[in-house]
Amino acid sequence: MSFAPVSAATSDAATAERADAFDPVVHAAVFSHALHAQRGECTVELDLRHAGTRRIALRYEILGDRTLPAVFVAGGISAHRHLAASATFPENGWWEQQIGVGKALDPRERCLIAFDWIGADGSLDAPLDPADQADAIAALLDVLHVSRLQAFVGCSYGAMVGLQFAARHGSRLEQLVAISGVHRAHPYASAWRALQRRAVALGALQCDETHGLALARQLAILSYRTPEEFAARFEPAQVSEGRVRVGAEDYLDHCGAAYVQRTSPTAYLRLSESIDLQDVDPTAIRLPVTVVAVAEDRLVPVSDAYDLVERLRGETRLRVVRSLYGHDAFLKEERAIAELLCEALDDVLEVAA
Repeated sequence: MSFAPVSAATSDAATAERADAFDPVVHAAVFSHALHAQRGECTVELDLRHAGTRRIALRYEILGDRTLPAVFVAGGISAHRHLAASATFPENGWWEQQIGVGKALDPRERCLIAFDWIGADGSLDAPLDPADQADAIAALLDVLHVSRLQAFVGCSYGAMVGLQFAARHGSRLEQLVAISGVHRAHPYASAWRALQRRAVALGALQCDETHGLALARQLAILSYRTPEEFAARFEPAQVSEGRVRVGAEDYLDHCGAAYVQRTSPTAYLRLSESIDLQDVDPTAIRLPVTVVAVAEDRLVPVSDAYDLVERLRGETRLRVVRSLYGHDAFLKEERAIAELLCEALDDVLEVAA
């Protein structure tokens, strides 16, 4: 077991949202010779832990040659199957910072697999356990005839599901990289999410569920980021049109409005609940795991990461990142996260050689 801190350089407020400026058209034009993807959908029967046997549609995307070593990639509850722009699908993916030619997850070297979370389309209104997601991934791999993954790279909720997959389907996995997600939901973080779900419920009572979901997203943003970032980024409160408006309100309004355009209230509620159901016995995991924690993360405290690595039974490494972006560091700290991914995945290649 090894432990090491990582210093992540943070940008100023003017460049904090640099990923949003990514031009997928330019990206696809430059790298179309290398990046090709395919999408598909299959239906499987799953025994859900809290909702019985259901037939579930799994929607997936594969980036890279199917003959290459397979890596499953999963993000937070807002993530989806589209990881990065390609010649086939040139629109923005959710993890452009780490996926592409010459990047940490290069489709020329690995076959990258991702799917939409079960429940993400809002059609399944039932309690969902992270273990259900892990079983769905195993079922998808069966359909794709992938017997074993070189790695599972999970961030936030995806890291939780990755731990479930390692515990439940460990024989199908060489190693796990778990970023900002651990074996349990911290009670403080669960309290944050419970209030967010109440905001959605209050909106529904007023026949304005969309407004409630937007407010829930705004509250979530406060838990993802840090007071230090807001202090550096936003101006003090001002009086405008007879009321006081704080500096961050426009930004939060934008986040809420954008989120409700792509997320149904039912999907949000069920996936939010799913985070709080996380419960993995780390002693059941006996394969190599790299755990990445963020010192400023208020949702996944570093103390929980230490608890996890102390109880895992395989080769284990803990890396601690410092970042103004808190829980969102996996999306914002491009260089630091890339270095950690390369460290973990290059070790797999060395072992295989």
